[in-house]
Amino acid sequence: MRIAILGAGPVGLEAALAATGRGDDVTVYEAADRVGGNVRSWAHVRTFTPWDMVVSPRVRAVLGEQAPSGAALPTGGEIVEQVLEPVAASPVLAGRIRTGTRVRAVAREGLLKHEEIGSGARAARPFRLLLAHGDGSESVAHAHAVIDATGTYGSPNRLGDGGLDALGERAFEDRITRRLTPPDPAWAGRTLLLTGAGASAQTAARDLVAFARDAPGTEVVWAVRAPDPDWGVVPDDALLARAALNANSKELQHGAADAVRVLPGVVTEALSPRDGRIAVTLRNGVEQEVVVDHVLALNGGVGDASIYRQLQVHECYATLGPIRLAATLLASSGADCLAVGPAGPESLLNPEPHFFILGAKSYGRNSQFLLRTGWQQVDDVFASHL
Repeated sequence: MRIAILGAGPVGLEAALAATGRGDDVTVYEAADRVGGNVRSWAHVRTFTPWDMVVSPRVRAVLGEQAPSGAALPTGGEIVEQVLEPVAASPVLAGRIRTGTRVRAVAREGLLKHEEIGSGARAARPFRLLLAHGDGSESVAHAHAVIDATGTYGSPNRLGDGGLDALGERAFEDRITRRLTPPDPAWAGRTLLLTGAGASAQTAARDLVAFARDAPGTEVVWAVRAPDPDWGVVPDDALLARAALNANSKELQHGAADAVRVLPGVVTEALSPRDGRIAVTLRNGVEQEVVVDHVLALNGGVGDASIYRQLQVHECYATLGPIRLAATLLASSGADCLAVGPAGPESLLNPEPHFFILGAKSYGRNSQFLLRTGWQQVDDVFASHL
């Protein structure tokens, strides 16, 4: 079977190993110029989970004694260097990974989305993949099955209320950071607006406090949508690094650092120019204005659904994940990620035959995904559906 895998991150490479292990003809397409493009974006950040929860049995079988293990918490960069790059360079995946190649869209050859619904004739047609290459050229590839493991990190949410753009937001794209990056030296002595309350925003806030100690005059206005944020605290949290980050955010809310001012219960209404800076209108019943030099919009993200616009994929209207899996996850809504078990093979089926969304993208807005969930998804797809 010819299988196309979208994304050369942890789950995409896991799926590639599963495919090659049973003799399938597999090609992995990675939009970045190197494997693990999304993971590289947070290379400086340590995970909450240890190596033993990051490295799968398949990867250990390929890397052997070189596979990292133990209770240490790796950074994204260490995951790339010690896992993703060695796996991609292994003989089993040699010649199968196309970096610098973005899959713009997937369709069925000769069919539109609404045609041959529930028909065997649809499954008989090959998938048609529109590829965009780094040199600007385009080409078409074909496959009998497609696995979308592109994740959510490359599709960040917008800044404004209700998930829309804030007024004027697009005019400041060059001054809005939408990924978790190390503090930029250019921010020293400047005023920053930070939005979001998840792990990325909390990590940024923690790092900016340390940055401000060495850069006097640096100020952070942290706008949080929840009136009384709980910071994702899990009672008796087994992930100690996560517990420490949550506790730090709570302390910042109560004034633990002079450099950070937390504004709970506000949304971003508008951005406008002001003497070379950005005047930001925040709203909490009434409007207030802050003037900043840069914006860190760390409001999470969802997967790029435009890839499969011409396929028969039934999405959950709330989470934007595939509906069967979303319905299964609803039963565990609010549970910690460590307590969420496998959803089962049937939850991964779409109306579109042989098209699967795996990894963080399959969870949509649900934040309970763990890498070990991705390993199980790969097992389920190859054991039950391919």
